[in-house]
Amino acid sequence: MEDLLHRWLQATGSIRADVLALLGIVLALLVTVHALLRKREIGTAIGWIGLAWLSPIFGTALYAIFGVNRVSRRARQLRVRPSQQAGSPVIPDASVPEDLRPLDRAVRRITRLVLLGGNDFSILRNGDEAYPAMLDAIGGATRSVALSSYIFRNDGAGSRFFEALVTARSRGVEVRVLIDGIGSGYFFPAMARRLRRAGVPVGLFMHSALPWRMPFLNLRTHKKILIVDGRIAFTGGINIADENLVATSPPDPVRDTHFRIEGPVVEQLSQAFSADWAFVMGEELDGPRWFPPLGAAGEIEARVVTSGPDADIEKIEFAVMSAITCAQHSIRLVTPYFLPSEILSTTLALAATRGVRVDVIIPRASNHSYVDWATRAHVAPLLEAGVRIWLDEPPFDHSKLLVVDGEWSFVGSANWDMRSFRLNFELNVEVYDRAFAERLDAFMRTKMDARLTVEELARRPLPVRLRDAAVRLMLPYL
Repeated sequence: MEDLLHRWLQATGSIRADVLALLGIVLALLVTVHALLRKREIGTAIGWIGLAWLSPIFGTALYAIFGVNRVSRRARQLRVRPSQQAGSPVIPDASVPEDLRPLDRAVRRITRLVLLGGNDFSILRNGDEAYPAMLDAIGGATRSVALSSYIFRNDGAGSRFFEALVTARSRGVEVRVLIDGIGSGYFFPAMARRLRRAGVPVGLFMHSALPWRMPFLNLRTHKKILIVDGRIAFTGGINIADENLVATSPPDPVRDTHFRIEGPVVEQLSQAFSADWAFVMGEELDGPRWFPPLGAAGEIEARVVTSGPDADIEKIEFAVMSAITCAQHSIRLVTPYFLPSEILSTTLALAATRGVRVDVIIPRASNHSYVDWATRAHVAPLLEAGVRIWLDEPPFDHSKLLVVDGEWSFVGSANWDMRSFRLNFELNVEVYDRAFAERLDAFMRTKMDARLTVEELARRPLPVRLRDAAVRLMLPYL
């Protein structure tokens, strides 16, 4: 009897092993087929396929969680709005400076959006300047308020916005709030619960207990948008948190740059928010409450560029590469995180090689030390090509600014890393205005005191260089 039981267990074990082996082959084949058909980058496809064959069950599980893009937002053609009708301040080719016309044509084809004139931009530094202006705008709202933020903390700064939003809703203003499902509290977004209890419609971007809806993973909305009455907009890099109130000396201050915008381009920002709101909540925002006719408010020409792992994939990165390619004299940028893709790094290096002055300003120490480690392992080829990298002293600056040839600017939420350019949902605004560019340029020049050099990188001890190089392997997800 015991011998029979032993033989039965052996046979059962052999069958289980055969079934698991067959299951592993099937899973590895499924990953292989999916990666071959869907992954655009060869290295990425090879990596996922290799992992699936080396460890079919574990590798397939990782691929299902991190490697499959389940975002399927309908590509929304922007409908004709008042500012795009006859007699509107749409900019004809001839009015764009001749040296910028190729860039204008490129970004128009990338975004399928027209360049709009008649806009006014104000630069706001830190939450100390941005928050009062934003709260004042919400306080004056009569029809609608749309707010999207990656971080919306339930702290002193967040509470002031909470009160302003609730008060606006109590006087009949339509209010919509969109918060990222990870950036504002992971599993317990306190501000979202607080707003809901107060009756404010709020959506959590990519936040669900269902695995196929991608909770707590890597596709986030990083946009910072506030639109009041469809006429006044704010965007840039500032989240809503006490740390942005630098004048109050918080424990970990974060400097940043935001922009107040009026004019026809506000409608493009409204469209971006509307698309995100429809994706998360299934509600279409339309009509004059959200999209009023917009007249000229200034003389600046501007256009919105959105990006995300859906119909908007890589649009911001393509706009940046177009600007670098068109640069004739200078490229100057500030970014909190600098981990560009190889193709973008090559584009910058080639610009420096052909004589364009390229200045990159990064924090000496960001708020994520592992990003700093990866950056040190990533930038040597740029330095060798003649790109100048400057180290901005603390406190940490979260601004994202780009100026090309002293007349074209690119501002918004996107960092210079693969996460922002290819995984996150981001929003930037390109600005064709020399005076605006000069103001940003002057601000960036104040940060250009200490340079990172090839010699400094070479002096790092071997264990540090190994650590930095190892962290750099995670570049697509940092």
